[in-house]
Amino acid sequence: MEIQMLDLKGQYQNIKDEIDTAIKGVIDSCHFINGHDVDEFSKELGKYISSENVVPCANGTDALQIALMSLDLKPGDEVILPAFTYAATAEVVALLGLVPVLADVDPGTYNILPADIEASVSGKTKAVMPVHLFGHSADMEPIMDIAKRNNLYVIEDNAQALGARYSFSNGAGKYCGTIGHIGCTSFFPSKNLGCYGDGGAIFTQNESLSQKLKMIANHGQRIKYQHDLVGCNSRLDTIQAAVLRVKLKYLNQYTRSRQDAASRYMGLLRNVDEIVLPKEELYSTHVYHQFTIQVKKRDLLKDYLESKGIPSMIYYPYPIEKHAAFRTRVVKRVETPNALRLANEVLSLPMHTELKVEEQIYISETIKEFMVKNRR
Repeated sequence: MEIQMLDLKGQYQNIKDEIDTAIKGVIDSCHFINGHDVDEFSKELGKYISSENVVPCANGTDALQIALMSLDLKPGDEVILPAFTYAATAEVVALLGLVPVLADVDPGTYNILPADIEASVSGKTKAVMPVHLFGHSADMEPIMDIAKRNNLYVIEDNAQALGARYSFSNGAGKYCGTIGHIGCTSFFPSKNLGCYGDGGAIFTQNESLSQKLKMIANHGQRIKYQHDLVGCNSRLDTIQAAVLRVKLKYLNQYTRSRQDAASRYMGLLRNVDEIVLPKEELYSTHVYHQFTIQVKKRDLLKDYLESKGIPSMIYYPYPIEKHAAFRTRVVKRVETPNALRLANEVLSLPMHTELKVEEQIYISETIKEFMVKNRR
């Protein structure tokens, strides 16, 4: 059987008429930049995640950069972030002359450890950037408490967990991306809510900060040709917004499909001793951007799956400190053994809205087959 790591074509076929109509509407209008769909999508997404303000932008990396720019940080200021994440999180920090300070991650959820954040705070620390990796929230309540005590900004990197909800100890709940001072997300095609190109958005509950974010994303201008801030050019184009408006209507359905697929994987692989399955904490729902296991013989298993026609991916083979771009730029005040180990053991299995039960059975049986052969 032909198994896809991500089946965007299958997903498109199920909503083809709506997508085609939406794209044609934009082409007919010829309002390709800042068209009607951009504003409407911002409102609809804000309503979905209960965010007072949504600022669309060109991509998720821009969202992080614009968020940092809005806080008036100075070169040399420190930003604490997880040692195990995609490079973009550290990249935007370094790009602005700020210092990435690395904290270790929970080996079960892959998310930054609050205790390590606290241990990493210095007189130069100005912000924390928790990443809700693979679809599961970081533990935001203690993170927000640490930030409040130390007068720090919190910028959530929510590129992989749109739709996940965090539950506080008092019973209140909020969507990931709406808890910190600023939340950022990506609409890269592979994301749970993905467009057909690049796209991103920034969330904040602070109206004045929202206006500043909008200005920075638009060359620093509130009124055309009046540039009050140094900004950048970062726009979500209208065609992508039109696609996202259609797909947002299906996001809950897509989330349930991913959760159902994850539940099947859990059942099929539960008794395989050599594998560590994803962990779900009570404080967070999991939207399974990825279904990521841990296995000692990761590279051998990946090769074996490939020989059987099963794709898999390694997110991420190097912790931040091992990249040449960051070796001399990062600071560590705590050891990061979990991040170092995970980089050698994580493997993401096929996970998408069109994944079939028989495909998951085949994948799981192939993994078990590999384990039996390699126990000798």
